[in-house]
Amino acid sequence: MKTSDFYYDLPDELIAQDPLEKRSDSRLMVLDKETGKVSHKVFCDIISMLNKGDCLVINNTRVIPARLLGVRENTGGRIEVLLLKRQDADTWECLVRPGKRLRVGARMSFGDGMLSASVTDVLESGNRLVRFEYEGIFEEVLDKLGKMPLPPYITHELKDKNRYQTVYARYEGSAAAPTAGLHFTEELLNQIRQMGVNIAEVTLHVGLGTFRPVKVEDVKEHHMHTEYYRISTEAADIINDTKRSGGRVICVGTTSCRTVESAADDTGVVHPKEGDTDIFIYPGYTFKVLDGLITNFHLPESTLLMLVSALAGRDAILDAYKEAVECGYRFFSFGDAMLII
Repeated sequence: MKTSDFYYDLPDELIAQDPLEKRSDSRLMVLDKETGKVSHKVFCDIISMLNKGDCLVINNTRVIPARLLGVRENTGGRIEVLLLKRQDADTWECLVRPGKRLRVGARMSFGDGMLSASVTDVLESGNRLVRFEYEGIFEEVLDKLGKMPLPPYITHELKDKNRYQTVYARYEGSAAAPTAGLHFTEELLNQIRQMGVNIAEVTLHVGLGTFRPVKVEDVKEHHMHTEYYRISTEAADIINDTKRSGGRVICVGTTSCRTVESAADDTGVVHPKEGDTDIFIYPGYTFKVLDGLITNFHLPESTLLMLVSALAGRDAILDAYKEAVECGYRFFSFGDAMLII
């Protein structure tokens, strides 16, 4: 299986640069994973696609303003640091630019000295371990100085930071939003609960591993970076009870999907668990828990496109994407949604 098998043409003008005024006004493509049949709806119509006794699995991670712009202390040269994963109270694994100039011992300053840092190690991946120094509470300093880590294909400035958060975001730790959840409003979630659909909250702190380009031609040679996840006893019970009762488990986003599949045993039972996962789902994978998926439209040749292809079949997905392009759907983080069921 080749990475190039997952390529498709996408005009630049279809890459969504801004969120819609109302989250649930986005378009929704519904793909029948058994027949490949496609239908077109609005996201708030998702209610008509759910049944009493189903379970929605949502990822309650919260994006931190992880992008820091600063200077090197000795030269004044501009640098950029993206926080990826916390190692201890003051040390983070980071992506830094320019990387070649930020070796072990390099000193950095942000916000006129409000925050300073030094590189303590260079990892095999090229990422750095960076130790921060500050007065007060790190999260408060970060909130003042940090910017939302929007993907590079979004060139517009985000006016409201909350639009890159889901309405149910609770636990800080992500370097990117679980974007399939951006379509939900509190009102829509309440309507879903009232119709008897269970909601299970899980946590996966999204790192760049989810979005890292596949640089090998043989898909099987690609290795995912690890990401922290957690499933509580309550969430596991909701998911398992749904399966036992004959309901469907529908994950909101690829991160929720990867979380439940990481925590399930070979019989499909989900266990309360926390730790790191590097699960890589591509065609040939047998899903243990998931029955349906709400997701956005993903980049060509990405691991996320491979995941949805594992669920619905590569040809069906590429045909659906071709139709989405022809119909003018909006793509990627702030774009429209797809329900695979």
